[in-house]
Amino acid sequence: MPFGQIEGTDILALDPRFKRLFAGYVRVERLWTGAVWSEGPAWFPAGRYLVWSDIPNNRMLRWCEESGQVSVFRAPANNSNGNTIDNQGRLVTCEHLTRRVTRTEVDGSIVVVADRWRGKRLNSPNDVVVKSDDSIWFSDPSYGIDSDNEGDRAEPEIDGCHVYRVDASGEVERVVDGMTRPNGLAFSPDERFLYVADTGATHKENGPRHIRRFAVAADGRSLSGGEVFAESTAGLFDGFRVDRDGRLWTSAGDGVHCYDPDGTLIGKILIPEAVANVAFGGAKRNRLFVCGTSSLYSVMLMTNGSRLG
Repeated sequence: MPFGQIEGTDILALDPRFKRLFAGYVRVERLWTGAVWSEGPAWFPAGRYLVWSDIPNNRMLRWCEESGQVSVFRAPANNSNGNTIDNQGRLVTCEHLTRRVTRTEVDGSIVVVADRWRGKRLNSPNDVVVKSDDSIWFSDPSYGIDSDNEGDRAEPEIDGCHVYRVDASGEVERVVDGMTRPNGLAFSPDERFLYVADTGATHKENGPRHIRRFAVAADGRSLSGGEVFAESTAGLFDGFRVDRDGRLWTSAGDGVHCYDPDGTLIGKILIPEAVANVAFGGAKRNRLFVCGTSSLYSVMLMTNGSRLG
């Protein structure tokens, strides 16, 4: 095992295009361990820290780049799951317990972005992204209401699990239906496409374990298409992010899988536990943070996260 490398980790190139994304000396780092189920990393460039969720422990954690220390960012945290940063640098969070999407203002107050669609409570918002027009897009599977482990067990009020868009006026619009359990989502760098993972295999025998790609219309809100972009070859895809060249860096059962925009699996970052989500961070957004089941990892890349990554 090379010096500095964590046992069970490796950078596995399946295509020459992947090798160019790493310097020869790069190793995967384990930054911290001690969570039950890590999820939803989001990078705050102004403070040089990463916030992520430990869902069953009902807390959000913060890793500080300068000191390398981890502290509790928020507890209780309403069984928070996915997080992102909006165009004004504010935290946007999916909460299982309260079945809502919230925004944390600069003064620390919390504003409800969405908790209902047509008067009915959402299931349990899971992951979230913000578009350049400030609209907020989120997935709403049922994981937070399926049991008491990640929220409160409850019967769904909405017919199924879908993807929603919230515009500046606060209107909540369903933009994707027909999925079993929509999960992670991200826009391509030019916002021409929205990628959405479906982890329906958790609830349906031989159910979906793929990422679909939708074309975004000129109005910036309507979607079409929805063809399968990639099928998981190890466990399930969950959360993912996109780099500046449109490559998808997605969580999987054996680590992080990287897909070229043409749909080719070009490589893997092997992690010794299932991965739930990733985020780009660091001063140049060339550090990939990885939420393993119990631990936080990172690896330096020769590429950068897209503005919306």
